[in-house]
Amino acid sequence: MNNDTICALATPAGGAIAVIRISGPQALEILSHIYRPNSSRKSQFLANTIHYGTIQNTTGDIIDDVLVSIFRAPHSYTGEDSVEISCHGSRYIISKLLELLILNGCRQALPGEYTQRAYLNGKMDLSQAEAVADLIASTNAATHKMAMSQLRGNFSSELGILREQLLKMTSLLELELDFSDHEDLEFADRSELLELAKNIDNKIVRLSQSFEMGNAIKQGVPVAIIGKTNVGKSTLLNRLLHDDKAIVSSIHGTTRDVIEDTTIINGITFRFIDTAGIRNTTDEIERLGIERTYQKLSEAVIVLWVIDEIPDEKGIKEIIKQTAGKSLIIIQNKIDKLPVFSNSVADYRHPVLAISAKYGQGIEALEEAIFKAANIPEISENDVIITSARHYEALIQAHETFLRVIDSLENNLSGDLIAEDLRLVLSQLSEITGKGIITPNEVLGNIFKNFCVGK
Repeated sequence: MNNDTICALATPAGGAIAVIRISGPQALEILSHIYRPNSSRKSQFLANTIHYGTIQNTTGDIIDDVLVSIFRAPHSYTGEDSVEISCHGSRYIISKLLELLILNGCRQALPGEYTQRAYLNGKMDLSQAEAVADLIASTNAATHKMAMSQLRGNFSSELGILREQLLKMTSLLELELDFSDHEDLEFADRSELLELAKNIDNKIVRLSQSFEMGNAIKQGVPVAIIGKTNVGKSTLLNRLLHDDKAIVSSIHGTTRDVIEDTTIINGITFRFIDTAGIRNTTDEIERLGIERTYQKLSEAVIVLWVIDEIPDEKGIKEIIKQTAGKSLIIIQNKIDKLPVFSNSVADYRHPVLAISAKYGQGIEALEEAIFKAANIPEISENDVIITSARHYEALIQAHETFLRVIDSLENNLSGDLIAEDLRLVLSQLSEITGKGIITPNEVLGNIFKNFCVGK
């Protein structure tokens, strides 16, 4: 498949300018069949150059004036000879250009094939390839920084350091096994190995623990809006989203299903969930909506409890029980027509904010409280934060295996059992990047390089 030369539109259709990308061994030859330079001088297609000219069809008719960018292997995105044709964004021009390229030997690229070729040609590892999709899908500053960090190889570098430490452990244990008949020689200090093993496992755990925050930022921090019927939950949702997403009515039980949408506060995406009002009801559909309210409540990280009257102590304790382990913000709504309550609700150590969702009073303070409750640290492009469930699963598996390594070292078990678990850890971590499994030859080379006996 990599012997094919592929082409595809690299920009969304409908804009003023379009870019068509060609990649593969015949990219430059195919270009020479359809491109005519605007000057009389013959184009040499030197690497990292841009040329102005026309694309002509088989009968010599001009399809469009274009700019052609030349990238020669291995210094291109895919690692292959590549061409980018910048043309006008007409759908007709785009279709004719792609038809002409296919007629001259190109194949239409499959989804993700350019990035797949970049991986196969060693331009990036699997985690970096996945970061390309995350970067394209980034919707705020935080998701952009996380994707850029992974794309630049910060996660891969962390794994590379772990790999070197695991190689050291494996080499020491293999050396111990090779000279096991020499009782006077000891190569693997078990206390030193145990300390190293614990340090490695701590790093694996730290990486895996970042997934909860990374996934929340990527998907949007879930915020559930709960309360009795007709307290203004839907009005508040509309105010926070700056859009009329939910039907607002004075009739009790208007919201019978869950309504979700996202907005950005201080560079972080929050996913707000408007739920059915909690009350006793005989209406079957409304009852199902209330059941979904409790389900969404369990998924939320932050809960906004909207009230328009002082709840009794039983009601307060019930909500606090339902929101255990979550950030709870109690909101007194309708202050445009009701007096602000006393601080009696605040005695339960949860913030109480007075707002008018209808007129927008107190909304800025509420947004700041929501952002603070998310407890998102400042993220830089150097931070390594896991956002992929696939990466998280591999790290969890590696941690579970490494617990056996630590247990084996603490109980002074045989080195061959420990070495086998270390190989399994390496295999589990290598699933993240698609490379990094330690081969027997590499272990052997490391032994002679760093632990050579008698030279």
